[in-house]
Amino acid sequence: MRRLREHLLACWYGGRPPGLALRLLGRLWGGLMALRRGLYRRGLLARPALPIPVLVVGNRSVGGAGKTPVVIALAPALAARGWRVGVVSRGHGRRTHGPVRVAAGMAAERCGDEPLLIHRETGLPVEVDVDRVAAVRRLAAAGCTLAIADDGLQHLRLRRRVELEVEDGRGLGNGRVLPAGPLREPLPALPAFARIVHGRPPRAGEVALQLALGEARALDGSACRPLSAFAGRRLRAVAGIGDPERFFAALRGAGLDVEACPFPDHHAYRPADFAALTGLPLLMTAKDAVKCRDFGLADAWEVPLRATLPETFLDRLDAALRAPHADAPA
Repeated sequence: MRRLREHLLACWYGGRPPGLALRLLGRLWGGLMALRRGLYRRGLLARPALPIPVLVVGNRSVGGAGKTPVVIALAPALAARGWRVGVVSRGHGRRTHGPVRVAAGMAAERCGDEPLLIHRETGLPVEVDVDRVAAVRRLAAAGCTLAIADDGLQHLRLRRRVELEVEDGRGLGNGRVLPAGPLREPLPALPAFARIVHGRPPRAGEVALQLALGEARALDGSACRPLSAFAGRRLRAVAGIGDPERFFAALRGAGLDVEACPFPDHHAYRPADFAALTGLPLLMTAKDAVKCRDFGLADAWEVPLRATLPETFLDRLDAALRAPHADAPA
């Protein structure tokens, strides 16, 4: 599996030409996805009406692109503009079935790591459900006036007022559809309301996302330290996100000497994963930390990622969400 993953990444982002089999599979998958979108656009597949507007935050390619930090930044900013915000998520990686309302202290395996992180950082209601239409309706019944969908650009059944596309420095790779490239589907004819980018300079019309590492927080809650306090020491860093190297590079950019310990995205950590990672301070992402707090790890620290969006963009987004009868087409 590791060799296959390395081969695919080399094709998607490294300039290696995908073979004939990958190209044929990509055309087949792309054709099926285009047909599916066409059925929704023509009304042959239903998109139920919803009682509140929905803001979808997603990405066109597979893997993490920074959607969750964007949701965490958007939620309080829109709440400050008068919305009663709730969040819906599929809860990728959870071990439960059926709907779940995320609660403080809940295990990540019950609701998913990203929904748990969003709830912890914002304090807002988060509904986890494969049926995101039902999740939005539950938020509306609870008094929310806006639902933010963490991921869901391809969940076309979910009617949405506005779509936001998040893209990291890798961009869309070779521009091909899975498995020949990283795209989940062919690019739709109509673009999203905005493309939010980080890791590269924004192009015309794009919105720059500012990302910064916050203070390190001990997993046991006992202390906070600036990252500069770890300078001059050898450290280990753990990341189980879509692009772990992004976290490691940010730590090195802060002047830290880190030994990188990548894990798969949404990895279900167990204490045994850390048996060989002792003797050095251990830094990890907030997404990893919500799954590791009860392991009793010594000298282990969470390093949160803070996202900031321009106020002018937030005002424009607020106006678009309030526009009557303006749901985005499939």
